[in-house]
Amino acid sequence: MSQSLESDDVVGVITQQIEARYGMTTDELRAAVTAAPGADPGTTTILRWYGHLTDAQEALTRAEDALVEALGSTPGELDDPAMALAHQVNAAVAVRDGRAMVVRYLLDGNAPGNRAAWSARTNGLAPALRTTPVARPAATAVPVRGAVR
Repeated sequence: MSQSLESDDVVGVITQQIEARYGMTTDELRAAVTAAPGADPGTTTILRWYGHLTDAQEALTRAEDALVEALGSTPGELDDPAMALAHQVNAAVAVRDGRAMVVRYLLDGNAPGNRAAWSARTNGLAPALRTTPVARPAATAVPVRGAVR
């Protein structure tokens, strides 16, 4: 199926992005994170979600294979089991695409709300604008009625 080729391309492109960012293969990166899991929590998170992505891709491939097999055996209109397999493929695509979006988000250092990227950019930097409290005028004594002096 052509969708299988596109599916593999999604994971392949993300794999290339990870390898380009870290300058090593994903297997080497996994070994480095396993050796020092607390060294870079952002990388650990990226690899965890990348693992979820590859698992989802494998599930999608299995679902597509089952659908192709069902379609090959019964030409014509889709029966209920084949339709259920088609829905399973659609669900697997949604899961895979959602996980791919998470990995892309984690890899994007300029993504809005990406706390790991934001803290890395601002670590040790002063604020862009200097802020000082507004000077308030000195309070003047105002007599209060009924006050005991």
